[in-house]
Amino acid sequence: MSWLYLFIAIACEIFGTTCLKLANGLTEKVYIIGAAIGYPLAFLFFGLSLKNIEVSLGYAVWSGVGIIGTSILGTILFRESINPTKAFFIGLIFVGVIGINLNKY
Repeated sequence: MSWLYLFIAIACEIFGTTCLKLANGLTEKVYIIGAAIGYPLAFLFFGLSLKNIEVSLGYAVWSGVGIIGTSILGTILFRESINPTKAFFIGLIFVGVIGINLNKY
């Protein structure tokens, strides 16, 4: 169940971050509300996930998957640039998250 909580936390964090982008400098109120809902839920579920996941592992997965997910959404929704160098370093984050998971015990 802890891993489910962690992935819900990641989804809420990505949602909150996307809402911040859509809030257009905090001028679009509906998206500010989305961010105000997304971030607290992210922390709530992250906290629940840490009951059975080591904090170093949980935070690495949360931040790594969050960066990857946010980067993908930024490219799709906001047409943000992705070049080979950026993709390479995002890939390194992915490899790091996998490495930490493989080395957790």
